[in-house]
Amino acid sequence: MGRLGGQLRVLPGAVIGWDLTAALALGAALGVPPTAAAELLPVIEAVMVAKNNEQMECPNG
Repeated sequence: MGRLGGQLRVLPGAVIGWDLTAALALGAALGVPPTAAAELLPVIEAVMVAKNNEQMECPNG
């Protein structure tokens, strides 16, 4: 999760996403064009959510 690890939106037992306001602000601070961040972050977020929830379901596997 890197730099956005502390910006997770969670429910008991599940990750539901990032705080995208914080993610866009981080991207801007790093010089990422806002249009690119707006296009890419939701796609990356969906993969991150799926993988994190998958790992929580099978912590040893």
